[in-house]
Amino acid sequence: MGQTNYNGSLQKPIGSGFNAKSTSTEVIKGIDLTGKIAIVTGGNTGIGLETVKTLANAGATVVVPSRNIEKAKKNLQGIDNVEIEEMDLLNHNSIDAFADRFLASGRPLHLLINNAGIMWVPLRRDNRGFESQLTVNYLAQFQVTAKLWTTLKKANGARIINVSSQGHQFAPFNFDDPNFEHREYETLQGYGQSKTAVNLFSLELDNRTKEFGVRAYSLHPGSIGGTELAREAPLELFVKMGFCDEQGNMLPEVAASLKTIPQGASTTIWCATSPLLNNIGGVYCEDNDIAELYLGQEFSAGVKPYSVDETNAKRLWELSEKLTGTTFQPN
Repeated sequence: MGQTNYNGSLQKPIGSGFNAKSTSTEVIKGIDLTGKIAIVTGGNTGIGLETVKTLANAGATVVVPSRNIEKAKKNLQGIDNVEIEEMDLLNHNSIDAFADRFLASGRPLHLLINNAGIMWVPLRRDNRGFESQLTVNYLAQFQVTAKLWTTLKKANGARIINVSSQGHQFAPFNFDDPNFEHREYETLQGYGQSKTAVNLFSLELDNRTKEFGVRAYSLHPGSIGGTELAREAPLELFVKMGFCDEQGNMLPEVAASLKTIPQGASTTIWCATSPLLNNIGGVYCEDNDIAELYLGQEFSAGVKPYSVDETNAKRLWELSEKLTGTTFQPN
């Protein structure tokens, strides 16, 4: 079934013809998704909303599970081929209920896009005591994917797209204390380990599911203006990171580096639809291509070795089953 990406063996650009400035519309040009079913978490705002629009315009039926149904209805108004369902990623029972409803429809699932995420939040815990960024950004991905596995297999060719971040470089996964029970909480450490977990999950997931025609990918969408991701971030944090001055004004060089929302959604769309990826999976992508392995210490493009490590990936899978109470052995 081809080579795996364990330890980053496939982390090399393949010449997609697109780049950081390409938009989702450009990336999907000429691709017809008529008859395909997609699920997009976090699909009522930001790059998730743009992802939904792009897939629906290409002919796909897009299911958007949302915690806030009224907000979803408002933001998705006027987009054809969209179904809105209720799901709260901080509530594992809500995830199961959504999955059960979709399974009951008897439909195959061609695209599962785990896009929803949170960042820069204070310490919060779900009803199991798990740190909220770990729950929303990763554990929910694992549970949703596991619960929907039979519908993905039924598609006879499906892709799972897990939205990660360059922020995985903030931290490796802390197997000793993933929920900050014995160490001081630092929000970017929590975010970093949650996104490292997304990469490790995508790596191991692809290896376990490719024999069934299901491929998995993780990606960094880019730094994007106009999303809601920073709605809880304190000004001091942005000043400390060099994003803005003490009056809250974004520095010109930072503003110039940001992607638009259509540019930010493009790598998700590329991973979901590009024929160049038909025989490759488990890779971390950015700017509409496979990223390089990054061995440096500064915050930079590329994927960190600890984030595509085979041992870490297998260990995380076992821990994820334990934490979510969800056995996921694709067969």
